[in-house]
Amino acid sequence: MILVIDFGSQYNQLIARRVRELHVFCRIEPPDISMDAVQKLHPRGIILSGGPSSIYEKKSPKTDPALFSLGIPVLGICYGMQFMVHALGGSVTRSEKREYGYATLKVKKRTGLFSGIPGKTQCWMSHGDSIQSLPPGFEVTASTENTPVAATAQAERKLFGLQFHPEVHHTPQGKKILKNFLFKICGCKPTWTMTSFAREMTQEIRKTVGDAKILLGLSGGVDSSVTAVLVHRAVGENLTCIFVDNGLLRKDEAKNLKKAFSEHMHIRIRFVRAGRKFLSALKGVSDPEKKRKIIGRLFMEVFEAEARKIQNVKFLAQGTLYPDVIESLSAFGGPSSVIKSHHNVGGLPRKMKLKLVEPLRYLFKDEVRVLGKKLGLADEWIWRHPFPGPGLAIRIIGTVTRNRLSILRRVDAILDEEIRAAGLYKKLWQSFPVLLPLKSVGIMGDQRTYENIAAIRAVTSKDAMTADWARLPHVLLGRISNRIINEVRGVNRVVYDISSKPPSTIEWE
Repeated sequence: MILVIDFGSQYNQLIARRVRELHVFCRIEPPDISMDAVQKLHPRGIILSGGPSSIYEKKSPKTDPALFSLGIPVLGICYGMQFMVHALGGSVTRSEKREYGYATLKVKKRTGLFSGIPGKTQCWMSHGDSIQSLPPGFEVTASTENTPVAATAQAERKLFGLQFHPEVHHTPQGKKILKNFLFKICGCKPTWTMTSFAREMTQEIRKTVGDAKILLGLSGGVDSSVTAVLVHRAVGENLTCIFVDNGLLRKDEAKNLKKAFSEHMHIRIRFVRAGRKFLSALKGVSDPEKKRKIIGRLFMEVFEAEARKIQNVKFLAQGTLYPDVIESLSAFGGPSSVIKSHHNVGGLPRKMKLKLVEPLRYLFKDEVRVLGKKLGLADEWIWRHPFPGPGLAIRIIGTVTRNRLSILRRVDAILDEEIRAAGLYKKLWQSFPVLLPLKSVGIMGDQRTYENIAAIRAVTSKDAMTADWARLPHVLLGRISNRIINEVRGVNRVVYDISSKPPSTIEWE
């Protein structure tokens, strides 16, 4: 495995993805990780990410300099390189000319990181500081017009630094440079695949859980579905899934899930109908964070009550993914600015006294889909669009009522049918309707109407960290709008959301 020390770079997730694309496992840790913890992970190599800080700022992130004496190859990128240089006795200063964007890299040493790399190549720069002097034993291995030390190396100690970003597509030789680090310098082997991950994680779950019972809140989304199949493979009948029907779900959700998982895959599921309880608690509540908190609290109460009926339960499995963790925690392991609460991050009520098992915690969504395929899960479930834990409640802007849920559920079914019929379902990250807290004037059958507005949201994305609005064909949008207005009583206007993330989020609430 490769360990990435996160100094706050906007590209830190991209570093992990590039390493995994080369079939080497990679995980990200904050800079305050102890050297004992580093050694217990047994990394073949360490990558220090970039970051927005300057090394000479008082509160700039730092890791233990003992890292460079562990005998483990280290690659510093941008700020990571500057930290390494500074920690080992070199100096960093503010650049006379800042360098952002494309630059021509002149390679001086076509060995090590630059083995097989052309003498001149394009790279992507993003820095305002530069190396003024190098530590003893380091040499310049590449430069640009504005940056004399664009790359450096202390080959004997296997310490390397890059001022540019090899992980972005704008550096065409970047993947080759990372490949050199992984395979030529660190001695990694390209053996990490979803097949190997499934095998190793099955063994780990089996070892962790033993003969105890383990619970899983199964929602039918790809995350919990893949988790259920993986855990079931490891512990068999010792897994019990609990499906809480909170009354905020899509059309026929419980019926479809029962058929796929209980009848076909023989996974034990307990179904709990609690729609009235959730609707009662949400009455008159319009604030999105309050809605999420109410739904999360009630879910745990209902889940816990059902869990108490099962004996010898010691573990709870959750389908937490890496983006969930990243959006809920800052890059330095502390609290970040809350965008929205993630329903599956943050642990359990203390009174449940269950230990968490999160086998997908370090995977991205596309990796989870590949894993699901390897586990034999049907495409219908692997390619399901993400659905929020609070369900339709946060796709209804304002208060949630039985009637508004009914309207949105019918709109959702029409949108889903049309997206699938157009052959676009797998190409989109998400597509869903939102019921607005507004009404508009319309004309139906020569009569005035004053009814609801439905907004359609469709986005493309790789892992939900960023997203762009989908350019759906106008003919398709027209058909969707026409069907909704004609078939769903209570809606007389349909609008399309053309905002991207950032600055917007994917979900409206």
